[in-house]
Parts: sequence; structure tokens; C-alpha cells
Amino acid sequence: MPTITLPPKENALFKRILRCYEHKQYRNGLKFCKQILSNPKFSEHGETLAMKGLTLNCLGKKEDAYDLVRRGLRNDLKSHVCWHVYGLLQRSDKKYDEAIKCYRNALKWDKDNLQILRDLSLLQIQMRDLEGYRETRYQLLQLRPAQRASWIGYAVAYHLLEDYEMAAKIVEEFRKTLQTSPDKVDYEYSELLLYQNQVLREAGLYREALEHLTTYQKHICDKLAVEETRGELLLKLDRLEDATEVYRRLQERNPENWSYYQGLEKALKPGSVEERQKIYEEAWVKYPKGLVPRRLPLTFLSGEKFRECLDRYLRMNFSKGCPPTFTTLKSLYHDKDKVSIIEELVVGYETSLNSCRMFNQNDDGKEEPPTTLLWVQYFLAQHYNMIGQQTLALEYINTAIESTPTLIELFLIKAKIYKHAGNIKEAAQWMDEAQALDTADRFINSKCAKYMLKAGLVKEAEEMCSKFTREGASAVENLNEMQCMWFQTECALAYKSMNKYGDALKKCHEIERHFVEITDDQFDFHTYCMRKMTLRSYVDLLKLEDVLRMHPFYSKAAQTAISIYLALHDNPLTDHNKELQAESANLSDKELKKLRNKQRRAQKKAQLEEEKKNAEKEKQLKNQKKKKEDDDEEMGGPKEELIPDKLAKVENPLEEAVKFLTPLKNLVKDKIETHLLAFEIYLRKEKYLLMLQSVKRALAIDPDHPWLHQCLVRFFKGVSEGSDLADPVRTVLKQEISRLFGDSNAGSYNQAFLTRHSDSIPHRVAVAKMMMHLDSTTEARAVELATALDESLSNRSIAICTEVLDALRNGGLGESKERAESYRAQCHKLFPYTLAFMPAGYEENTKMINGDISTETEELANDM
Repeated sequence: MPTITLPPKENALFKRILRCYEHKQYRNGLKFCKQILSNPKFSEHGETLAMKGLTLNCLGKKEDAYDLVRRGLRNDLKSHVCWHVYGLLQRSDKKYDEAIKCYRNALKWDKDNLQILRDLSLLQIQMRDLEGYRETRYQLLQLRPAQRASWIGYAVAYHLLEDYEMAAKIVEEFRKTLQTSPDKVDYEYSELLLYQNQVLREAGLYREALEHLTTYQKHICDKLAVEETRGELLLKLDRLEDATEVYRRLQERNPENWSYYQGLEKALKPGSVEERQKIYEEAWVKYPKGLVPRRLPLTFLSGEKFRECLDRYLRMNFSKGCPPTFTTLKSLYHDKDKVSIIEELVVGYETSLNSCRMFNQNDDGKEEPPTTLLWVQYFLAQHYNMIGQQTLALEYINTAIESTPTLIELFLIKAKIYKHAGNIKEAAQWMDEAQALDTADRFINSKCAKYMLKAGLVKEAEEMCSKFTREGASAVENLNEMQCMWFQTECALAYKSMNKYGDALKKCHEIERHFVEITDDQFDFHTYCMRKMTLRSYVDLLKLEDVLRMHPFYSKAAQTAISIYLALHDNPLTDHNKELQAESANLSDKELKKLRNKQRRAQKKAQLEEEKKNAEKEKQLKNQKKKKEDDDEEMGGPKEELIPDKLAKVENPLEEAVKFLTPLKNLVKDKIETHLLAFEIYLRKEKYLLMLQSVKRALAIDPDHPWLHQCLVRFFKGVSEGSDLADPVRTVLKQEISRLFGDSNAGSYNQAFLTRHSDSIPHRVAVAKMMMHLDSTTEARAVELATALDESLSNRSIAICTEVLDALRNGGLGESKERAESYRAQCHKLFPYTLAFMPAGYEENTKMINGDISTETEELANDM
């Protein structure tokens, strides 16, 4: 159809539609659309139909929007407005590639349209089409050479393409056009100069960067950035004397900054440990109260020198009462000699302070206050917890609590000791005790909620968090809205441990959505940063977004989701009623009656909870509806609701797992777990070449990893038994297997692995599991291997012992209740506080005792 030109009246209405869209007055815009389209002459006006569709999309009516925009486009294929609107619609659905095509089509009919070029450039930088972005920014520069955003955008394009010299030239040409007064404080000009200097440094033009810094330092507002950059450049240019002066000035400014001491070391180039120590001794004299110059030498000193330096450092901290003292020394704990010196010194302090209130009985000087002994005991509790001696740690922390029962830090450490000892329920109780001492402290509140989640107390954790969330909304919804990912990650792990896979997956998908939102939020900064000239931060943001899913929050959620999808693939969820019928078939009448009563109570409780939840949901929906009427809905309409049951009963769990795996494979390549999870997925999909790729990547990271060994044995067995493999694939696999395994078979490879790692419990367990996998008749030997707990064996931990106990109970290492009970008793002797190794009925007895105590307390309170 030919393009319909609107007469003046209708054209004025169309302009008002555009203004309404820009100001988010969508309902008014629809009224004006109706006025044009109600005229029979213009009922099929393409641009009006497109704008009506775009407006409806903003109100969440996606299907109607697409119908109208496509209809408008069919009616006017040569309209840049229709193509532009179609691009905006695709962009709102995050179909960025399609949107770029639409914008390019729009430019065919209006090649100099600034708005379309700007929108196109936004999508190109969002999708990292840097070549295309450079071309678009060049067009914008030609059309609007007077606008600074045109110059800056063009310079940034070259910077991101790593053509630093060209980027620096463009910034310099733009800088020459700016009129500035040396007396005027201009933050935007200052940021431009710092950005230009960053580009010169990244280009490797260090001499030019230093000259630039010296020339324009009067115009730069951030004086600290100038000095730090100057020090860095002088080091690069090997002007060590000048660099020394700079870092000494920086030290005077902040003697507690680690990087300044490291810069000074690089400038002075000490040839020995004595010379290196001298740098810090000078700082001790100059900054007698400084803690950092006393801490840093502990990293490289050893023997008596380490003892002397540590002695001074610890005495300062204990006298002052610095709670983070242990945290600052934690990085030294990989060195056994240093650990023994720390222990010897601090135990000596404790003995001496108890007897004469001084650090050493031979000291001449004033006595220490009682708080010094408290902080020494606090340190020792953390020290013994760190080295795995939880009984001693508890003795010290209990002594400290007896002397000062109102200090929150003591309860935090007691909770941490129980957590590391394997009793998370006790840990959660002590953390709750800490929280009760200061209910207004958000940090303690969060810590307490985290411990509750680790203990599986999800409802209690939600209630704990609700003390600091928005009123009128449920804590869970508010935390999701605030992207509180630590809470959601812990929730996912808690639900997973309770086998509530649907709820766990919901949390994982919520975290995934947060990362999508963070990526989409870049759109707000592409124009803002160029307008405000915060270019260094902008480039850092773009680099961060490129590796965003490398963040531990994402990798943890992705690994949790993948492991759940693997479990769902292996054991799909069955109908609950069928399970109950199967259970009840083997019960007596009395037991059946008891079971049914229990089911009825559970059903009634669930119904009450559901009603309560529905009432809350209804309230929230009303609030949301009101908010929706006040502020129009954002682009794209509402998101699809995450329903736990639907997520847990997904048709193809492995395909869902791959979605979480792909970012890990791209960004978290250096973690062996990424490749081992990939192997587990491809094993179930029977993709042998991808399995081979995964094990080869894992072998490059850690060839002796126990889980990798299990993957290799299963891979070897799968290839040897795989009958439906294509000949070329079989040939490649056989070649690679002979290279990986040699001429041995899976059994002899398993045995060779045991010979190499016979003194490590995790490796022995891996071998035992593979013995059972290859030949179930080797059960006795496998159990003997896995359950050995001799002191001569290394890597003995609560985690590996729990894994073995679970395998004994669920049939992974054969089925023998007696052997499982015997192993549990052995583990209980080794780890007396660990909940997993407690005798049967321990939790019930504890609940009864606690219940009796609480009842007695209530009765006493009522009597008083």
C-alpha cells in the first residue's frame, strides 16, 4: 500500500501520540489513536496502527501489540516509523538481533534519522557489535559534530575495539574544542582528562600519559587519582626515585593502604628480607599507631623475626581490643610453622594474663585491663576452630562468654564453631541468641537468617528477615525485589537438602532473572555516562558485564540448578498419591489409621497455610494493581510466574540444565566443577564427544580429582559398551582413550589410581564407588576401602565421612545397616558434635528436653 499522508488536524494528533508515548501517558495516547483510526479514511494508517500497538505493549497487551504493529507495517512498508516501532517492540522482548534488523530497515527510508541511529547504537553496544557501533557513532558524529556525546561515543567505540591511539586522538580533538578556565572547578572536564589518561596508559604510551598528567593536573579534581596514577606510571618508566617520593607522600595520606607499601617495595627493590623489613620498620617509627605496616611483614618473615614482629602486632591489637585481628592473620594459616608460633605466643599471653595481667611475666610495665584477656580468649577460640580442634575452641569461647555475657561477637564465634563442627542446628540457636542481644543490627539479623536456612528452618529465616524488609509485603517477595541473592542461594540449598526441588529451582531461576535484569540495566548507562562524562566507570561497567556470570552468586545457583535437574532426570517426580498407596499397602490396620490421621493433620495444616498465603497474595495483588494504575506498567508487561510444581515436572530436565551450564562453560572455565557437571549432563544425553571434551578440560585443571576419576571410569566403560556409536566417533574415542588410559582397562586403571592415592580418603572413596560400578561382587573390598578412618590417612573431613555414610545407607556401597551403624559410631568418636553422626533419636530427645525446659520456664514466669 502507498504511504498515507495525514492532513494537518490528524498530523497534530499523531504528534500528540508520540509525546504521550515519550511521557508514558499511555491511556491518553490510545485516545488520540482512536480519534485518528475512527476516521474511515485513516482506519488503516500504518504509523498510527504501529504507535497504538507500541502503546498497548507498554500496558502489557503483547499479542494485540504485535498484531497492530505488523498490520501497520504491512500497510506502510516504506515508513521508517513503522520499522522503528517494530524494532522497539522486538527490543522490549529482548530480541535484540531482530530489533537491529528493524532499525537498519528503518534507516533505508530515513538514513539520517538521529533517534533511530541512537537506538541502533544502543543495541549495538548492548550486543557488543563493536564494528557496527563504531560505524553508527561515526554517522552520528557527522550529523551532530557540535554534540559532545557524538565525539565521546566515537572515542569509546575505538577504545573498546582496542585501537587506543585513535581513541586518544579523538578525545584530544574534542578536548581542544572545550573552553575551560583554570580557576573553575569542572568535574566533567576532570573526568574527561582522567579518561584520556587511562586510554594512553592502556595504549602503553606511559611517557605521554605522564606528560599529560603533569600538564593537566590543575584541571583534575580527583587529586588522589592523580598521585596514584603518577606512582604507577613512574614505576612503569623505571623512574624509581621519583616513584619512591610519590608512594611516601601517599603513605602519609593513608598509612593503612596496603597497595602503597607494595608500590614502595617495587620502587625501592629490596635485595634481601632484611632490606624489605627495613622499609616497614621506618613506617613503624613514622606511624606508631599504624597496624598495616606491622601486618604486612608477617607475610614474608619467618622464624625468630616473624615471632618478634607478630608479638608486637598482637599486643597492639589485643590491648586496643580489635575483633578482626584473627581475620587479618587468617591468610598465614597455610604455613604450619607460622601457625605453631601464633599458637605458642597467644597461649602464652593467656597464661600470663591469667596470673599477672601482663602479656609476659618478665615484662616491666603497666598491667593490662581485663578486656585484653577477653580478646585473647576470643582469638584462641577462632584459632582452634580454624585448625579443627572444636572442643578446645568451645572451651575458650565459653570462658569468654562467662566473663562477658553481653558481647555479641562471642556468640557469633560460638555459632561459627558449631557450624564448622557439623552441628548447624546448634549453631543457628547460638546465632539467634546473638541476634536477641541486638535486634536493631541488620548484619546480625542477616547472619542469623543465613544460619537458619543452613539448618533448614526456612520459615524462621523468613520471619527473621521480615524485621528489616518493607512493611505490607512478604519478606520473600521483598528480598527478591531487592535482588538479595545470598538469601535466595541459601534458600535454594535448603530446599534442595529437603528434596523440595521445585522451590529450590524457583530460587535458582530468580537469581538467573536478576542477572538478566543487571545485563538489561546497561541500557540506562549507555547514554547517561556519555552525558555525565563518567567514562572510566562506564568502560569498567562494560567490562564487568562481559564477565558478569562469572560471579559466585551465579555459579553457585547454576551448579545447584544443574544438580537438581540431573536428579530429576535420574528420578522423575512421581504422583504423591501413588507413593502413599504403595507405603500403606505394607502397614497394619493400627499403623494405617495412624498414618491417615497424620495425613489429615498435615492436609489441614497445609490448607490453613495455603489460605493464609492466598490472603497475603490477594493483598499484594491489590497493592500491585493500585501501583499499576498510578504508574503505567514498564515495557514488556508482566513476567511469567515461576511455579515450583511446574519447574520440578519439566519435560526435559537436561535441556534446562544446559541453559545454566552454557554461561559456566564460557566464563568459569578454570573451575573443574564446571566441566564435571558438563560431563554428567552429556553422559545422560549419550553425547560421547562432548563427554570427551569435558574430561579433557577437567584433566588440564586437576588430573587427580576424585570426582574426575569417577567420570573417567564411567566414560571408559560407556565407550567400551556403546554399541550404537558411529565408526568415525568410535575411532576418535578409542584413540583418545588409549592416550588417556594407556592399554589398561577400566578396572586396572581404577586400581592404578588407588595405588597412587592410597593414603587419601576422598580418593579411596572414589575408587570404592567405581569398584561397585564395574563389579558389584567387590562390595566387601569397596566398603573396607571407603570406611577406613586411620590417622595415617589424609583429607579426613566431616564432608567426606558424611558422603560415605550416605552411600552405606542408600546402597551406593552395598546394603548393610550394621556396617552403616558401626561406621556412624566411628565417625561420632572423631567428630562428636556433628549432627549427621549422632545416635538415632538424638534430635527427638533434644527437642523433648528443650520442650520441657521451655515449659518449666513458662510456668516459672507465670508463677512470678
